[in-house]
Amino acid sequence: MCRAPSAWRAVDDHGSQLRVRPAGATEPTRSERVVPGVTASRELLVGRDVELARIGRFLESVRHDGNVRMVRGEPGVGKSALLAAAADMAEAADFRVLRGSGSEFEADVSYSLLNQLLLPLYGETQRLPPALRDALTVALGFGPGPAPAALLVCNAALSLLTTVARKAPVLLIVDDVQWADRASAVVLGFIARRVPRSPVGVIAARRTGTESFLDHRGLTGVTVEPLSTEASARLVDVRFPTMTARARQRLLDLAQGNPLALVELPATLAGPPCPANVSDVVPLSDRLQASFAHRIAGLPDPTRLLLLLATFEGSGDVRTLRGMTDLTALAPAERAQLVRVDDTTGRLTFRHPLIQSTIVAMSTHEERRRAHLGIAEALPGDLERRSWHLAAATAGPDEAVAAELERASHRVLQRGDALAAIAALMRAANLSGTREDAARRLAEAAYIGAEAGGSGDATTLLARSREMSVDAAGTLHAAGAAALLMINGDGDVHTAHRLLAGAIETGAHGWRADDPALDEAMHTLLLLSWYAGSPGHWVTFHRLLGMLRPGPGDLLSVMSRTFPDPVRTGAPALPDLKALITTLPEEADLTRVMRIGTASIYLDRLGENREYSWRLVRQGREGGAPRRQLSAMMHLCLDGFLTGRWDESEALAVEAQQVCGDSGLTFLRWYFLYTRAIVAAGRGRSDEAYELADEITHWALPRGVAGAAAIAHHPRALAAAATGDFESAFRHAAASSPAGVLAANVPNCTWLMFDLVEAALRTGRTAEARAHADAMREADVAALSSRMRLLQHGVDALVVDSDDAGTRLEQTLDDPASGRWLFEASRIRLAFAEKLRRRRNLSAARTHLLAARTGFAAMGADPWLVRATAELRATGYQPVVTEQPAAGLTGQELEIAGLAASGLTNKQIAERLYISHRTVGAHLYRIFPKLGVSARAGLRDALSAHSAELPND
Repeated sequence: MCRAPSAWRAVDDHGSQLRVRPAGATEPTRSERVVPGVTASRELLVGRDVELARIGRFLESVRHDGNVRMVRGEPGVGKSALLAAAADMAEAADFRVLRGSGSEFEADVSYSLLNQLLLPLYGETQRLPPALRDALTVALGFGPGPAPAALLVCNAALSLLTTVARKAPVLLIVDDVQWADRASAVVLGFIARRVPRSPVGVIAARRTGTESFLDHRGLTGVTVEPLSTEASARLVDVRFPTMTARARQRLLDLAQGNPLALVELPATLAGPPCPANVSDVVPLSDRLQASFAHRIAGLPDPTRLLLLLATFEGSGDVRTLRGMTDLTALAPAERAQLVRVDDTTGRLTFRHPLIQSTIVAMSTHEERRRAHLGIAEALPGDLERRSWHLAAATAGPDEAVAAELERASHRVLQRGDALAAIAALMRAANLSGTREDAARRLAEAAYIGAEAGGSGDATTLLARSREMSVDAAGTLHAAGAAALLMINGDGDVHTAHRLLAGAIETGAHGWRADDPALDEAMHTLLLLSWYAGSPGHWVTFHRLLGMLRPGPGDLLSVMSRTFPDPVRTGAPALPDLKALITTLPEEADLTRVMRIGTASIYLDRLGENREYSWRLVRQGREGGAPRRQLSAMMHLCLDGFLTGRWDESEALAVEAQQVCGDSGLTFLRWYFLYTRAIVAAGRGRSDEAYELADEITHWALPRGVAGAAAIAHHPRALAAAATGDFESAFRHAAASSPAGVLAANVPNCTWLMFDLVEAALRTGRTAEARAHADAMREADVAALSSRMRLLQHGVDALVVDSDDAGTRLEQTLDDPASGRWLFEASRIRLAFAEKLRRRRNLSAARTHLLAARTGFAAMGADPWLVRATAELRATGYQPVVTEQPAAGLTGQELEIAGLAASGLTNKQIAERLYISHRTVGAHLYRIFPKLGVSARAGLRDALSAHSAELPND
């Protein structure tokens, strides 16, 4: 290969384009000037002055506020060179630079990339608080322990970086992020979204056209473009000054501005013919790979085998590699500039990923097998990596390796990485000693895929399982997968329920409650029974539940009492539910976190699950199991509606519908239609509410999803009440459970109790209203939760003609626990105030109406706000008008203003409302002029003035 004169030769260790000023040149051009902080090997990058200037500005922004860049570009375009330049500039600016690179051969090994990034901070890791230290220690493979929760690892990594950044700004540089393992990608995405306001920067690069587990949404992306024709020609002239004009033009045409191709292809073009240059339609990456093969073929065998070992090992840690083999043979590869070893970090890096691909392509089967075995032998304590390397070294059935992979799949599944678990089970199935074991593992993979969502392989896996063994169709995992796939397609719930119940009844599990497959099947059957919504399905479920020995597990036991029929069995289960909720802070099994939330729904404990539901949502957004994310979104949507966070609920419901479509979990879409419908009804968009409710019904009835069809009456009843059509409101409220009855196994009937009683009273059905109130008292719904107590006392105050009932409601409304249920508390205040006004108790009526009006305004519940305002006028109330009335505030602005007036900081408000503190600040910036105040101290008086009333009559 031709080279520039030695006096001007510049060596690029990362396959980047070089710029060298030819001998005889005088002053450098603007695009050839040295960029401060970039070492001599990288300071002369042809045609990259704009990018280098941007890197400088980026580093300055990191120093002050933190920043992130997602870099993408074609192979060989110079991404690695620019990352190297960024590292040099950052180090020159006294940054702490942490580097890592995704490995194609470790993409299934959890936290392998994070290990590369944080290994230099091992000492600092040991000074973290114990919980964070232990989480990182286990995740990075530095020590033993139970698998930490993904969110705990995320927080530990973020805490570590922000702590280190107090001494010097920190820059994370990740190359080939398309090969990052899922767990590391989740942590990297978590950090990238939280670096603002901290001197931490992240640069991650990937090849154009590739996907990665790193969620790029909302992160600033930049594309590294090929060199211009002028820059390409200048680079060729400098590197190959004796090249003929014809060869030069062919090189420019073939390379198409790709710097690595411009540097590497001349060796191939000038040598003997090879497949890479037979046809110009050969993809560019193939040409480059052929070029690397030409250079690798000249390496000694020990060197080539060492590079193969380093490729499969993935981390590039020289100490790890030295523990596996003698590194003396590395020297020829270093001299050939195929690899470089950073003496400071002790890390080996390849000049370009295509070198690794070429090394693997040129190796023999036996060479690859021995390399994988050597790595596995060096990793006795790392179950995941060891099992994958053993699997890679195994060509035929090997039950021992298959069993080890199966154990690894269960470990990664606990962390919520369903796709990695499926991949491990699929490989385990291929290595299984018998067709029955293979079928069993494929069935389990199919079940995980169908239950977690996000994998389009569940149907194929289930079919393969059945092909492997006729008996596989009867396994619980196979039946569970088939049932879930059935309801998510065009099948009906009744058939799915019958299929799964039959598999449970005939399964060879001995009714052992600790059998994981049996426990999973019973949880799935519980949900199918709810969807089907008929007594017969619940009878089957409870019969099978009663056969478990020595009895159902703690979570299944609680769910079987709080979820099917909370009116009759919920109160006795409360202590057990509370005990489960107390385990959430330390719970590493994300499926249990999700199911504890489900168990909390009808006993109104979702508020105690909010933090952990958001954890599942964030994990899902960053690549985790969609099923868990969607369940958590269901819980947050419902809790948000009941507590007045309507903006949040509506936004989450829209997002969740998109997740349903993207993940293939279309069956769950109805719930988010329901959320949107009740919010629309509450805000007076009645036509929209009816349309959404009808969409639920039209989808649910043909599939036998009676539970969803029944719940669709809730938004209809609410929409009718919003328009004053109480005849329709009563009809819809009584559709699920008639007046005077709280129907068995219809848990949603508790959500319509107040609607039914209010509509009955307004349509002259006093007897029905009293019968329903009596049924509520007889069932003692008040014992279930503070919300049920509020509804019970609210109904009693409306139907019972006694001062005691009114006094009891007043006391309940004064209880802070009742204030959490903003919509229902406001509706009850409004209805009770109307009764008080009719009795001429105007002062008490005004008190309730003012509180109700504030609540309705905060939620944007316009129909009820109009009614409350009209009732206030009917009491003779006239507000004190200020120059900037609070009526100009939106619902969220009013809520933020109230919290700020109570003394909460922006950060505390942000945590309570699950928004950023910058969003809170932006809202307050708009709120101050609307209220006519210039500082926080004036908020309380401004809000009080708006709510002030005239002297009592």
